[in-house]
Amino acid sequence: MATGSERVCVVGGGPAGLALARSFKAHGVDFDIYERHSDVGGLWDQSNPGSPVYNSAHFISSKTQSHYTDFPMPDAYPDYPSNRQIHNYMQSFADAFGLRDHIAFNTGVKTATRDGEGWRVTLDNGEVKNYSALVCATGTNWHPSMPTYPGTFTGEIRHASTYRAMDEFKGKRVLIIGAGNSGCDIACDAAQSADKAFISMRRGYHFLPKHLFGMPADVFAHDGPQLPMWLTQRIFGVMLRILNGDVTRLGLQKPDHRLFETHPILNNQLLHFLSHGDIAAKRDVERFDGKIVHFTDGTSEEIDLVLCATGFTWKIPYVDPAQFSWKGGKPDLYMNLFSRETPNLYALGYMETNGGAYKLFDEMADLITQAIIARAKGGAAKQAVDQAIVHDRPDLSGGIKFVASDRHATYVEIDAYRRHMVKLRKRLGWANVKDGDFERLRVSPQRVAAE
Repeated sequence: MATGSERVCVVGGGPAGLALARSFKAHGVDFDIYERHSDVGGLWDQSNPGSPVYNSAHFISSKTQSHYTDFPMPDAYPDYPSNRQIHNYMQSFADAFGLRDHIAFNTGVKTATRDGEGWRVTLDNGEVKNYSALVCATGTNWHPSMPTYPGTFTGEIRHASTYRAMDEFKGKRVLIIGAGNSGCDIACDAAQSADKAFISMRRGYHFLPKHLFGMPADVFAHDGPQLPMWLTQRIFGVMLRILNGDVTRLGLQKPDHRLFETHPILNNQLLHFLSHGDIAAKRDVERFDGKIVHFTDGTSEEIDLVLCATGFTWKIPYVDPAQFSWKGGKPDLYMNLFSRETPNLYALGYMETNGGAYKLFDEMADLITQAIIARAKGGAAKQAVDQAIVHDRPDLSGGIKFVASDRHATYVEIDAYRRHMVKLRKRLGWANVKDGDFERLRVSPQRVAAE
């Protein structure tokens, strides 16, 4: 580290861990990354045990809104890259900035415990190391959450994280439970492959198309006029009524919330398959009776396979949960980054928002980097960071009244989050991350030869 011999432990070599690695390199922070798998990419590497990524999975944010700073996705990529392209992009990013040398692959962290003001890290090979700071970057989609219902189902029932390809649906009557983006994607696979397909939803949702006026929806939103949220909700609400019509005609429930008050569902394919009868919408499951599934609207269907796209439990299993406060089953972090309870404990990737992640990861990784440097300096710099983490309670909702659910307990609106980042940086005297900040870190044959 530029301020001394302190060293930082990062757990996870996925998208968040790579953003941290590049930021730490840029600022001369000494660090090690531990990745239990054999490659970078986290869940986007389908060979990574426990990855929930299915063959048809794509980004729900477009490539121009989702790439790392100074490292755009290839021009040849489509608007919404596939999971294989995303993983290739992760690999290229790690190679371009020389990040692999900082990652211990096939090495997991068993436990990380407080040791004085630092951390005692025990690896799964039994080795023990000491660090001044710990950053959790292992992500949120590794611990499937399964629902329970009265009765017994005698067909096949499993979590959507086990699903890979639509061939799994052939010759079966399939029920998808859950209408998040993954649930809707998988339901579209079932509509094309299953003998009969159904999707069960607890509530109605707003379905946003991936393209508006010939451009990705998030590009349209980003490049258009920046309007107050209440007006944005009204305008987009009118547009959806024009584009989609009354979705209750398709058997869907009327949304019980305003647009953007839940995590956006970018999927118009499901509406297509519903309108063609390739899949049918059902209410919530009431109970099981053998292979008969009864729904809360009084209907029932015989089902062979129930696939639960019901999300994940957020866990950081290698750290004592008491090191964080929790809200709705999620770590309640300052700026979704800093533990308020435990100094020198950070997390990146434990956030849900309504925009592309990786550019935001760069900015968030830099906040962590700057905090680590300030705390290592001590004095007024450390005190200012500590005060902000403990006492600052910003409203990051952007004026949206999110649905009262565990999923939205720590949800943030991306523009509101970025505005507060700017305020925080000004208060602490930190510069903003801009294009060009990382170009000097790129690894090239010419640069290696020169060195």
